[in-house]
Amino acid sequence: MEESQLLPNLFRTEYRKIVSVLCYLFGIDNIEIAEDITSDTFLAATETWSIKGIPDNPTAWLYTVAKNKTKNYLKRNALFEQKLSVEIKHTANKSEEIEIDLSNKNINDSQLAMIFTVCNPVNSAEAQIALALNLLCGFGIQEIADGFLTNKEVIYKRINRAKEKLKEANIKIEQPTISEITDRLETVLTTLYLLFSEGYYSTSQNTILRKDLCAEAMRLTFLLIENPTTNLPAANALLSLMCFHSSRFDARTNENGETILYQDQDETLWNQELIEKGQYYLGQASTGNTLSKYHLEASIAYWHTQKEDTPEKWQNILQLYNHLLFLEYSPIAALNRTFALAKTNGKKEAIIEAEKLNLTQNPFYYSLLGNLYTDIDNKKAIENFEKAFQITNSPADKATIIKNINSIK
Repeated sequence: MEESQLLPNLFRTEYRKIVSVLCYLFGIDNIEIAEDITSDTFLAATETWSIKGIPDNPTAWLYTVAKNKTKNYLKRNALFEQKLSVEIKHTANKSEEIEIDLSNKNINDSQLAMIFTVCNPVNSAEAQIALALNLLCGFGIQEIADGFLTNKEVIYKRINRAKEKLKEANIKIEQPTISEITDRLETVLTTLYLLFSEGYYSTSQNTILRKDLCAEAMRLTFLLIENPTTNLPAANALLSLMCFHSSRFDARTNENGETILYQDQDETLWNQELIEKGQYYLGQASTGNTLSKYHLEASIAYWHTQKEDTPEKWQNILQLYNHLLFLEYSPIAALNRTFALAKTNGKKEAIIEAEKLNLTQNPFYYSLLGNLYTDIDNKKAIENFEKAFQITNSPADKATIIKNINSIK
């Protein structure tokens, strides 16, 4: 790796680890102190490395400096000393310094505890995702704003409000108990699912950022699987779903960022390693008696990694959508189901089902109807494509819609 890229890369990978450990140690009321100490550590690296050069082990250097800065802070700040949680005071002998444990095990334990803290339902889903990106993934305010297609002020306020709500609710940063995992895992999985979707379905043209969002969602989900207490079927199913979707990431858009429809994708661009991992985690998810929406969505995604257009494939996908809608109805899932219905029962039946949904604020609704009406009633097809064009905000989607219209005329 080039020297100019080393520190930004370490910031992305190590900032979140150090923050998680310090938050785990200090408690929810002192998140800002944990962030300040970590930021000071990276500032020291910027200044020192530019003069003395990069150390032999940059990560170890960062950990050592973070430990020393934390100990110095504890020594000189009497007010903070008084506010330290009871747990910290009792974990260290009065004659000993508090140990800052940056071992791999404590980093993983701290990050797991932080996942369950950040994904607390006292905050909205949007706030949970923003806070997760900031604290758990090391994304800056501007990056998060770009991901949400909004401005820095909105994200800054959203993150600060989310922190304040956690403090007001006196949420503890601690390892989740079995009962807490049972009660809260669904919320955690939902946040990680939405975080992944923010990258995978984002209309942002920043492909690197979108991939990073997906990669971070997958990393956090893998943390759940690495821990025996949270290595549950639903978590495996969610990671399987993420692997299958990510496997087709590079085939979904062309060099101009325009969407490539599934049937037109170049199969050679699909990542076979991720497909195999998706199959593995789907197999791991096939235990117990609980069937989650992630099992069904992962199974649908699996069939989409089989490019051959067979009746068996689309019948399976249709049945899986039927189960999914019965388990947890979603208008978007119902919309996606109509494509499978068209493949199995024909376009006319699919049009009837699609129009019942009446998703008039959704550009994909009109795009789907445009595709379904093509070659059946081309005038209606063009009308629907034009409606999709009017309400979509994505330049890439607009370009795709124009191509569809031109192919009919």
